[in-house]
Amino acid sequence: MIHILKLCVGAESVEDLAQWQTQMAPQWRPGTAEHITRMWPKREAEVLEGSLYWVIKGVILARQKILDLDRRMGADGIERCALVLETKIHRTEPAARRPFQGWRYLSPDEAPRDLARARPREEALPPGLAEAMAEFGLR
Repeated sequence: MIHILKLCVGAESVEDLAQWQTQMAPQWRPGTAEHITRMWPKREAEVLEGSLYWVIKGVILARQKILDLDRRMGADGIERCALVLETKIHRTEPAARRPFQGWRYLSPDEAPRDLARARPREEALPPGLAEAMAEFGLR
């Protein structure tokens, strides 16, 4: 298994990503979300067992399970790869990442863990604190 790491350009938060996917949902197969990328993963079989990890404002904050890879033809005649994702967005422990272009493979041992479901008496960290902690390598 291998994951894909991708910048979530234009999103300020996980909520922005979720809202955009909700708006786009009528264009996709029911029960799925998609992300179109130019390059087809060479490690296709491994990717289909993994997730797409989203980097939002320099920090990995979420992931979505990769369900399938589909070919899409762009208006410019260039064939692209649609990463077909489950609609559920899993929040992860924040992990800082430097900017990069395109996408990168992410090995399972480098992937941040999913956040535990909140306990009834547990308060959420203030906005930005989890991201700041990730910058210092605390996760």
